Amino acid sequence: MPRLIRAPRECASWFWDLDDVTAPGLEAALETAARMCAVLRDHGLLDPVSLEWNWFEVGKGGLGIHSRLDVVGRPLDDVTLAEEMRACQPVGHPAAEMSAILVVGSGTWLDAEGSPRREPRLVEVTVSPDPVGPSAELAVHHYVWGPCDFRGRQQPAVYAHNAPRLAAALRNLDELLGTAAESGEPTYFGAAEGYGIKAPEIIDGSGPELTDLL
Repeated sequence: MPRLIRAPRECASWFWDLDDVTAPGLEAALETAARMCAVLRDHGLLDPVSLEWNWFEVGKGGLGIHSRLDVVGRPLDDVTLAEEMRACQPVGHPAAEMSAILVVGSGTWLDAEGSPRREPRLVEVTVSPDPVGPSAELAVHHYVWGPCDFRGRQQPAVYAHNAPRLAAALRNLDELLGTAAESGEPTYFGAAEGYGIKAPEIIDGSGPELTDLL
């Protein structure tokens, strides 16, 4: 079966402000990522494969340098992981700092018949290693979490199989992190509402046609 269509922007996202909840810094961010991924793995939504981040300098902005570290078979809170990530710092930029860290992996969604399907980057987690203001974010880019696909066709079976799994995971993450998620900014492809994707306006039996930007 071909891969799902992935929107270039998120269909919905959720943000956790972890100030006063967890310590700032890289080690704490990786511990948060490990705990979040354990919850998401329990729901079949994310098995981490790699960590990705960019480098920037204060006062200069992004350097256009991207790093990726494979983590298959390694716990994200491995004490040596932070050291390996710091060792990726570009030699020519000793003042370079890490951007937010993206956890990349695969997850399982259920088709209309309830059959499981593996999909890369089904759910994405981002954590901030900033020494001030720790935070985390979860984002989804596929239509399977909403009541309509990107062509506006209603999909009650797919929605019923997948939306409750995402909602349950988000509730568990709230409990784990000790704070309620805030809805991220809406995009052309959708917006978060509560623990799911905001239902689109249905006109003549169809939702909005979104394929023009795919």
